[in-house]
Amino acid sequence: MKSIYLSKIREQNPLIHNITNIVAANFSANGLLALGASPLMSANIEEMVEVPKISQALVINIGTLIGKEREAMLLAGKTANSIGIPVVLDPVGVGATSYRRETIRQLLSEVKFALIRGNSGELATIAGEDWQAKGVDAGQGKTNLQEVTQRVAQRYGCTVLISGEVDIISDGQQTVTVNNGTPLFPKVTASGCLLSAVCAAFLAVDEGKHFSATIEACAAYTVAGELAAKNLTTQVGQFQIRLLDELAALTPDLIEQNTEVKYV
Repeated sequence: MKSIYLSKIREQNPLIHNITNIVAANFSANGLLALGASPLMSANIEEMVEVPKISQALVINIGTLIGKEREAMLLAGKTANSIGIPVVLDPVGVGATSYRRETIRQLLSEVKFALIRGNSGELATIAGEDWQAKGVDAGQGKTNLQEVTQRVAQRYGCTVLISGEVDIISDGQQTVTVNNGTPLFPKVTASGCLLSAVCAAFLAVDEGKHFSATIEACAAYTVAGELAAKNLTTQVGQFQIRLLDELAALTPDLIEQNTEVKYV
């Protein structure tokens, strides 16, 4: 695949507003910096009108809902919609509790998302499928995930990315798989959350072409993961640091030469 957006991120240094969880904040911020974007981490409801207006994309991640974060997410999302910047939803652990399910239901009904990015269990829950999730982990189920991806994309009029051993991306009409990555990803807390932030950086420079930007974002991230995992087996701490290094060293040529993308 041809890399279009990575160079634009490096040139434009888009500001990405993250309302994210306490586990992911540091890793997401450092990952965005390594990629070439600029992170701003704020869930302060008093700032949710001003901050989106100076940002180029917004990430809403429900991993650790605390205090007035739900209200802050809704206000930030509506502000982002009003000024036309893309909003990424990461429905972390949506199947774990009724409060998370209600939060996602309200967000999806009141905010227009450019991308929903989650694991198989999270997207299956949103689609109303029978799935045995475990906390924030993907869990297990027998649902056709390609159909789930397409159906959720059609229902909410957005791009959907289910990340896992094979990543699945759909805009409701077209569906692709990205067959890159490493088994070390799920061994690092917030690796999925960082992917959502990376996607937001790509969407920030895509001029509305969210499907193609999401494919490149996923390809870039998983290729960086493959390169970071070379000669590593169980050294998850080393992998975490090397992933940041590989995101910083990533080039369009590396993406183009190493990506395995298939239309299905």
